[in-house]
Amino acid sequence: MTDTVRIIEVGPRDGLQNENQSLNVDDKVHLIENLAQAGLKQIEAASFVSPKWVPQMASSGEVLKQINRQDEVIYSALTPNIKGYELAVDANADEVAIFTAASETFCQKNINCSIEESIERFKPLIDRAKIEGLQVRAYVSCVMGCPYEGLVTNEKVVEVARTLVDLGCYEVSLGDTIGVGTTKQTRSLLRSMLDEFSADQLALHFHDTYGQALANQFLALELGFRNFDSSVAGLGGCPYATGASGNVATEDLVYMLHGAGMTTGIDLNKLIFAGNQICKVLGRQNQSKVANALNKA
Repeated sequence: MTDTVRIIEVGPRDGLQNENQSLNVDDKVHLIENLAQAGLKQIEAASFVSPKWVPQMASSGEVLKQINRQDEVIYSALTPNIKGYELAVDANADEVAIFTAASETFCQKNINCSIEESIERFKPLIDRAKIEGLQVRAYVSCVMGCPYEGLVTNEKVVEVARTLVDLGCYEVSLGDTIGVGTTKQTRSLLRSMLDEFSADQLALHFHDTYGQALANQFLALELGFRNFDSSVAGLGGCPYATGASGNVATEDLVYMLHGAGMTTGIDLNKLIFAGNQICKVLGRQNQSKVANALNKA
């Protein structure tokens, strides 16, 4: 396996959509540009869901259009349906992402439909993306635990991921949405996934609610996984999962990876600057332990 790790930065979308306040376009653009300057090569910059449900993402089209883009950076957008897809294309998104869950109850709470119904919604979107040459990434929430159903089986995660890959998604991001997964659970799930998929078809999206994210990521690294989602300054959470804190902080992930001899292409100091700047705007504490330690150094 390569020693290069690909980090998908989700702070501008998964992070900001869970903040109580809505930022203006300029603040969002500055965050995304700071992240690109730090070396992030894939940034989820927007979400074209209904502003009625996620008002923090209402300016996504303007944000994508105003970014001073770097040629080697992929600026992606979350799109729940064909209407969202069309808005993303109009705003010149480089890639789109769709989302479902491995828990029926969570899927109903999150997007008001069953898992099967959510996938039916995605079919015309994926077909359209194939025609127009746009790659589609998929998220599966609650892969190790659901706030409503409890434990989620490996078999269900494999089943949902298989459907998404067969439809044409180039990558499936497995989300521990409420952060309950331990290394034992992570090992079990990832071994089941590797029986069906290659590691490069999958990404891992850990929330750090119980402080397990880095341990789980390191285990995944040892099993050969090289694609990880993270959020600058630990921004984000889940409005449908009570108590779920943000994603693992990108700064903490990068520090761990560099310490393990991995290559990310990311400048940690510039990344910390990006996190500090957005936390000032939000008036909140930076959740990255690495950032806080180095800020005091």
